[in-house]
Amino acid sequence: MKFIEKIHQIWKDHDLRRSILFVLGLLIIFRIAAHIPLPGVDANALRQFFDSNAILGLLNIFSGGGMTNFSLVALGVSPYITASIIIQLLTMIVPALEEMSKEGERGQKRLNQYMRLLTVPLSILQSYAMIKLLQQSQRGIISAMTTGEYISTILVLTAGTIFLMWIGELISEKKVGNGVSLIIFAGIVSAIPSAIQHTLATFTPDQLLSILAFLILIVITVAGVVAITEGQRNVPVSYAKRVRGNRMYGGFDTHLPLKVNQAGMIPIIFAISIIMFPTLVSQLFLRANSATIKNIAQFIIDVFQNQTVYGTLYFLLVFAFTYFYTAVVFHPHQIAENLQKQGGFIPGIRPGHQTADYLGHVSSRIMLAGALSLGLIAVLPLIIKPLTGMSNIAVSGASLLIVVSVVLETVRQIDSQLVMRDYEGL
Repeated sequence: MKFIEKIHQIWKDHDLRRSILFVLGLLIIFRIAAHIPLPGVDANALRQFFDSNAILGLLNIFSGGGMTNFSLVALGVSPYITASIIIQLLTMIVPALEEMSKEGERGQKRLNQYMRLLTVPLSILQSYAMIKLLQQSQRGIISAMTTGEYISTILVLTAGTIFLMWIGELISEKKVGNGVSLIIFAGIVSAIPSAIQHTLATFTPDQLLSILAFLILIVITVAGVVAITEGQRNVPVSYAKRVRGNRMYGGFDTHLPLKVNQAGMIPIIFAISIIMFPTLVSQLFLRANSATIKNIAQFIIDVFQNQTVYGTLYFLLVFAFTYFYTAVVFHPHQIAENLQKQGGFIPGIRPGHQTADYLGHVSSRIMLAGALSLGLIAVLPLIIKPLTGMSNIAVSGASLLIVVSVVLETVRQIDSQLVMRDYEGL
């Protein structure tokens, strides 16, 4: 009932209804562009190539699902995501960028402009690498190209990424969800009907138990993802009473929320980038003139195709990057300093260094649960396959994490819009 009431409340609000319909319209445009393939590509061979390679399947998730038919938007928003991660990391290292990030809205606009500019060369590099990879896959996916065809294809793919980046920013401006996340979300959700159709077309009675077990695992996983995404440790904080003139301030208790998963999807993106690199490079050397280089390249590909080796490395990389990225974005000394300036303190802990040490200790303890859960979610398809005999990229662990996170964030933003309009009405 509450869900129906909320839908009715959203539909009654003229501005919010227009914003949601505008976002849906842009997502439809994205899906139309994702179904327009570039010429000279064997779509069936390309689909088989992606189905046979789990790593490329993960890359297809972050492209928004446009790689499986080498469409106009085949690269999706992955170059923009890479650019944003690079700028975010440089902000922690380069003093000039760090100062810029503290300049408020003006500084954030300049950083966003740097992300857009960096997206262009990254898109060109990724376009070239993807074309070379598909040409050397020995499946006849892309035929030989002239220099002009190379340049035109790279320009089209780069333009497609810039187009999606623009759509993503238009969506974000409506404040009913993050644009880039919703584009990835739309790509994942669009693959579900075809997966259901394939399952029904090939259904036999002896598959019933496997399908039931698969659905139960999905429900449990979604519940776990929600718990990890929403889970937080509330650190109690008290503010001392302060007198300014004739008025008294402070004197209340609150809490400092520390998320179990502070890194979000970033560790999985980092892990995919690292684990893909040896395979992609090896694919380029399969047609080398030297037999030794060809054998080394084939050996590396065979190692990463081993599900046990691949799953173990993937899990360890996600686990390690969770700690790394949290250490980059979470600054206990800065938080302790801000609390001290505002007259806040953690009961039983001295302000200053002891507060910073306490926050670091608490963060490292809850981070262990976050890193383990994120690693397990990442390798979920490798666990599901032997248990159920089914494996589909549309319901992989990374996909579920994206879908659940995007839905929760979108609902949260819509709720905030409704609350804001209620206050305006009062």
